[in-house]
Amino acid sequence: MTGPLLEPKADCRLCPRLAAFRDNNRARFAAAPDGPWHNAPVPSFGPLSARLLIVGLAPGLRGANRTGRPFTGDWAGDLLYAALLRFGLAEGEYGEREDDGLRLAGARICNAVRCAPPENRPLPGEIATCNRFLAAELGAMGSLRVVLALGTVAHQAVLRAQGLPPAAHRFAHGAVHTLPGGLALVDSYHCSRYNTNTGRLTEAMFFRVFETAVDCLRKS
Repeated sequence: MTGPLLEPKADCRLCPRLAAFRDNNRARFAAAPDGPWHNAPVPSFGPLSARLLIVGLAPGLRGANRTGRPFTGDWAGDLLYAALLRFGLAEGEYGEREDDGLRLAGARICNAVRCAPPENRPLPGEIATCNRFLAAELGAMGSLRVVLALGTVAHQAVLRAQGLPPAAHRFAHGAVHTLPGGLALVDSYHCSRYNTNTGRLTEAMFFRVFETAVDCLRKS
């Protein structure tokens, strides 16, 4: 049985630091040559009927915070959407903008924190405050079978949203955890430029995690 979807308001003030950062950026980028920025909580992308949910950390300042779509407009999105297209979980062509016509097929994307944080580092209290939206998202996806967590913060946010302590399942790249109710939680290092530039995550490693997630979907 699914529950109602809960979304933050367009000018959500639940996290004062993030709200202030958004206010500053609204003034800072008001005359940006690429048009007005989204600069607000970034909504999820993809159908609620999806069987796979991908959870990231937070919108990138010049990526999703600019375009209004998760992982759109920065390097992390280049790699993520390439994987989604490769495994038949997206249709169309990724054009690094919200209106590129790309659509997700059987997958949905959200972030553990819905607003862009300074230096892309949300504070623990902000992650906890925003967890209500992730919990509602999980509850509203009646066909959900697999969650792919990109990074430790996303992994722990999923556990919190499921009422589980962080120690219940340790993050490990490529690991698969079975959560109550049979939901599979698959872990990957975040597909950030930092991780790929340092070699912590390669394209081949990322694609192998998607193979694992798709295999879990087949078995569910």
